[in-house]
Formats: sequence, C-alpha cells, structure tokens
Amino acid sequence: MESLFKKIASMSATTILLILSSIFIVLFIYAKPAIMEYGIKFVTDPRWGVEVPINQDNVKQNTQNVLPSQTVVNDDEDVINMDDEDEDTVVVNDDEDNVAVNDEVDESASAKTKTIYGGLVPIVGTILSTIIALFFAVPIAMGIAIFLSEIAPEFIAKPVGIAIELLAAIPSIIYGMWGLFYFGPFISNIFGGGSVSLLVAGLVLAIMIVPFMASLTRDSMNTTPAVLKESAYAMGATKFEVIKDVVFPYAKKGIIGSMILALGRALGETMAVAFVIGGVFTFPKSITDPTVSIPVVLANSFAESNGISLNALFYLALVLFIISFFVISFAKFYFLRDKK
Repeated sequence: MESLFKKIASMSATTILLILSSIFIVLFIYAKPAIMEYGIKFVTDPRWGVEVPINQDNVKQNTQNVLPSQTVVNDDEDVINMDDEDEDTVVVNDDEDNVAVNDEVDESASAKTKTIYGGLVPIVGTILSTIIALFFAVPIAMGIAIFLSEIAPEFIAKPVGIAIELLAAIPSIIYGMWGLFYFGPFISNIFGGGSVSLLVAGLVLAIMIVPFMASLTRDSMNTTPAVLKESAYAMGATKFEVIKDVVFPYAKKGIIGSMILALGRALGETMAVAFVIGGVFTFPKSITDPTVSIPVVLANSFAESNGISLNALFYLALVLFIISFFVISFAKFYFLRDKK
C-alpha cells in the first residue's frame, strides 16, 4: 500500500510536468512559421496586421537574374534561343520594348505586399494593466485580511469572509459587463478619458483579484499560533506591533503566495479586460487611453485568423506563456526562498 501511494503521488506530479511541457511544445509548433518569418523582432514591433510592400530591390534583382543564354527581345517580337550564340552577349534590338518590360516589372514588384505582425503593443498593455491592478489590489487585500483575522469580532468576520469568497466565484464576464456599463463611465467622470481605457481595465482586474488575495492572506494570518501573539501582548506590544512583528513574519510565505496567484490571474485574464480595455493597437499616452492586451487579442482575433495571422497569434500566446512562467517563477524563488 505504501509503494502504491508513492507511485500515485509520483504519477500525479509527473502528469503536471507533462501537461506544462505539452502546452509549450504545441504553442511552439504552431508559432514556428511566425517565429521564422518575424524572429525576435516580433516582440519589439508595434505593428499588427499592417500591409507593407515587399522590398522592391530584391524583386528587381530576382527578375534580372536571367542567364545570358536564355532570351533576346528583337524588333519582330520573336523569342530567340541564345544557346547557339555567344554566352557573353545579349542583344536587345528595341530600346522602347526594353523600357516597357522594365516598367512592367517595377509595377508588379510595387504591387506585392506582405502583412507584418508585431506583439509590442499587447505586451505593453498586458504588463501595464497588471501593474495597475496589483498597485490597487495589494493594499486593499491586506487591509481586508487584517480586519477579518485580527480586528473584526467573529460575528462580523464570518459573514464578511463568506462574502469575499463569493466575490471570487463571480464569472469574469460579469465583471466585464459591470465595468463597461457602470464602472467605466464612473471612472471616466472622475479621471477623464473614455469609459474604456487602461485605467478601467487595471481597476477591474484589481477588483477581481482582491478576493483571492484577501482570502488566502487571511487564512495564512490565521495560522499564526495564539501563544506568539499573547506573548507579544504580554510584553506590552500594541496590536499594530503584533501584526507587523509577529503575524506578518509568520504568515509571510502565504501572503507572498497569494500575491503570486493574483499576479498569474491578472496576466491571463481575458473576458473582463476585453470589455473595458478598448481593444485598439495603440500605445496609451496616459492611463486613461484605450489599448489592448495579449489575452484580448487572442480572444478577439482567433476565430477569423488563418495562415500566418494564426501563427502570429500562437506566437503571441507563446510570449504570454513565457512572460507568465518567468515572472511567477522569479517571484516564487526570489521571495519564497529559504534564507539561511
């Protein structure tokens, strides 16, 4: 029984690693054409779906790389095989015909275009909206957790705690609709700008992650042994000093873990942000301007994309995966490392 239990636990851990690896592999395979096309410049290019002419110099060079043993244009519009002629000579008898042919090549070259996709704008929008969300959510969540675990009487702490947990269960699309029709206009009346903007998206994200952070932080603070707090009170410490010097250090790992989980949700949130961020591929000059984020681009463009545009979306999803993985890994190993 003991060996079976160990095997099941090992298989569970291995399954998670396999799922994580398979997600990365699938994203890379489907993004590979876009990676080959745009390279690392994809993450620094602000253009998305922009038609640009193909380099005309390359086209002209390709059209003019004709072996001298192929053809000659003469006055009678006949094509003469030059295999029997001297390979070092090419004769064009009519200068006007030659100019006309060159004009046709130039027009065809200038008419050829390709579509450029770059992920800089949604990457910046994702990072900025996440920073705004954490800036507002962290102090609010800490205040709620302190109130519920250390200040509020039990007959108040229980119902308020249940309400906080219910907020975490509300679907994100509900937050998005509420933000679009009520919260966005309210914020625009105070700070200016439109009802859809980077600021509104960040605040809606903050409201969404506050319940997760507050609930996990409260549970971590409640694990502090009562004897530690009673000893601090017996030595004359105030409630503020007990919370700062006893409760917070003891619950530090749980508090930082709640912030990391909230960070992960803020980076990947889609539906709520899609309603209130604006969905335009422009850099915001201020926080009250609309922009776009990576999950919003994926949600809005995936259904009608094909070819290289679909590969670009997978490339963008791969970038989001890498950003989330490294940011959360750095936060976890830096803040939660054991200090000897």
